[in-house]
Amino acid sequence: MKDLKHLYEFENLLQEANNALVQEAKAQGKLALGYTCYHVPEVLLNCPGCFSVRLRAPRTGSLDIATYYMSNFLCGYSKALLERAIEGGYNFLDALLGSETCSEMNRALEHFELLHLVDNPNFFVSFMDVPFKIEPHTVKHYVKQAKDKIIHPLSEKYNVDFSDEALLKAVAEHNEVCRLMTEIGSYRKEENPRITGYEYHVLNLITYCCPKSLILDKLRETAEELKTREPDEKKNYRAKIVVVGSEMDDPEFTKLIEESGALVVADRFCFGSIPGREEIHIDPNEDILTQICKHYMVTSQCPRYMSHEKVQERRDTVRRLVKEYHADGVLYEQIKFCEYWGYERALASHIMNDEYGVPSASVDRQYTASSSGQLRTRVQAFVESLEIKKIAKAREANVHAQG
Repeated sequence: MKDLKHLYEFENLLQEANNALVQEAKAQGKLALGYTCYHVPEVLLNCPGCFSVRLRAPRTGSLDIATYYMSNFLCGYSKALLERAIEGGYNFLDALLGSETCSEMNRALEHFELLHLVDNPNFFVSFMDVPFKIEPHTVKHYVKQAKDKIIHPLSEKYNVDFSDEALLKAVAEHNEVCRLMTEIGSYRKEENPRITGYEYHVLNLITYCCPKSLILDKLRETAEELKTREPDEKKNYRAKIVVVGSEMDDPEFTKLIEESGALVVADRFCFGSIPGREEIHIDPNEDILTQICKHYMVTSQCPRYMSHEKVQERRDTVRRLVKEYHADGVLYEQIKFCEYWGYERALASHIMNDEYGVPSASVDRQYTASSSGQLRTRVQAFVESLEIKKIAKAREANVHAQG
C-alpha cells in the first residue's frame, strides 16, 4: 500500500515523551498534564489552556535504578516511567494526575513526589480514588474525586477554567478526535483492510500523547487520504486477530505480531481505542461533569471492575469484536507482573476458547518489544493453529455438501 502521508512524522513524535508538538504547546503557554490510566478522565485534562499527555517511556533500556527503588516483581511499565523520570524525561510536566487503581503504578508515581523528579516548583501529583462498581453512590464519589483531585488543585494552582462552557469545549474537541479515529478504524473491518494494525496503533497513540489541537488537521487529512487508499491486491497476512490485554504503548509490538502473520484488526488493550475513542454524549439538561465521569466508568473495560456484570461485559465485548471485525481469533496479552490482567488473561482466554468457541492464545511479555522473541514464536504458532482450523472447517463443509 502507498505510505500514509503523516506516518513517518507520527512515528518520530512517538520517539520522545517530550516531543516536538508537546514543546510547541508548552511554548504557547499551555499546561502539560500527565496521566497513566483510563480512570483519569482524559477530557478534563484538555480544558482551555491545558493538554493531556498519557505517559510513555519510549526507547527504554536498563531499569536498574527504578528496580532499586521499587522491586523486581513490578510491571515494566511502572518501572520504565520511574526510570525515565529519574533521567529527567518528564520535566515538561506541570502536574501528574494518577488514580488509586493499580498499586504498582501508585508506587511509581509517588516517587515523582518523594524524589522530586520534575524540575518545576508548581508541579504536583494527585491521586483519584476510583470505585470498583458502578452504582449511583459510587458515581457521586467519583465525581467528588474529580473535583477534589483534579479540578480544585488545577484551578487553585494554575487558574484553569472548568466552567460548563470550558468542559463542553473540551468534550467537543475530544469527540472530533474520536469520530476521526472511529472512521479510520472502521476500515479494519474490510475483507482486505486498507490500513494495518501497526498504522492504526501509531495514529491512536498520537491522539493520547500529543496536544489534540495540533494533530487534528493531520488526522482529518489522514482520514481523507484513506477514503481512496487501495489495499495491496495480495493479502500480506494469514489470519486476523483481536488483541486484548494490558498496557501496550509500543507499536513495535503490533508490527511484530503482524510480521508473524496476524493482522491486528481491533485494539482492546490499555492505550487502545476500545475503549478510549468513543464520543461523550452530553445532555445539556444534566450536570456535565457527572456525565463525563459516568462515561469513563461505563465504558471502561478494565479488569479492576470485578462485578459480575462487568466481567460478563468484558467477555461479550471481545466476542462482539471478533464478529464485528471478522477476526479469526483473540490474542490475550499481559505485561509481566500486571496484577489485574494476570488474573483476567488466564481465565478469559480459557473461557473464550472453550465456552465461546473463539480460538484464543495467551502470552505475557516485557514492556518493550526488543525482548519479545518468545512473543513472535507464540504468535506464529497461533497463526498456524488458526490456519489448521480453517482447513479442517473447509473440509467438514465440503463433506456435508457432498453428503
